[in-house]
Amino acid sequence: MTISDRVRIKDVRVLSDNWTPLKNTTLEYRRTNGEWQTQHRETYERDNAATVLPYNRARRTVILVKQFRLPAFIRGYDDLLIEAAAGVLDNAEPEMRIRAEAEEETGYRLHHVHKVFEAFMSPGALTEKVHFFVAEYEPEMRVSDGGGLEHEGEDIEVLELSIDEALAMIADGRIIDAKAIMLLQYVALHVFR
Repeated sequence: MTISDRVRIKDVRVLSDNWTPLKNTTLEYRRTNGEWQTQHRETYERDNAATVLPYNRARRTVILVKQFRLPAFIRGYDDLLIEAAAGVLDNAEPEMRIRAEAEEETGYRLHHVHKVFEAFMSPGALTEKVHFFVAEYEPEMRVSDGGGLEHEGEDIEVLELSIDEALAMIADGRIIDAKAIMLLQYVALHVFR
């Protein structure tokens, strides 16, 4: 039996569609014991995204970005969030989109990006799946100051940190973005061994 055999969608209502749709779905789910249970779930229909962590093996550094995030602020985080550069795909291929996003946000024109995995970041509420990349960078690959796109409300600071400092920032709570944590741990295990 597949999951499709265990789910019957009964009703879908759009609650909001200002930025991306928020939907309320009524479904019947066949439990492990065979009984059907009616459930109500809200989903934020977010487009898939991509994220990248540029690293310099010789200098043992990484590039991260720092910006305001309203949801983190609402939850009491009174600082700019340190993150891996990322963006929604907007119907582009993940590799192409992350190259453009990296240049917009960090100012680095990355030549070779390497996909390392995909993950659902909050599968209980978001439909978004994130494609995770790493890319080697050199100082001469910086073609602008970065900072993001002003018309999209971006006001991004670019950070170049040693891998040791970035890992210490996870440990002391200065880096709490899941994308950044996952990619920093990946390069710590696979690049900076």
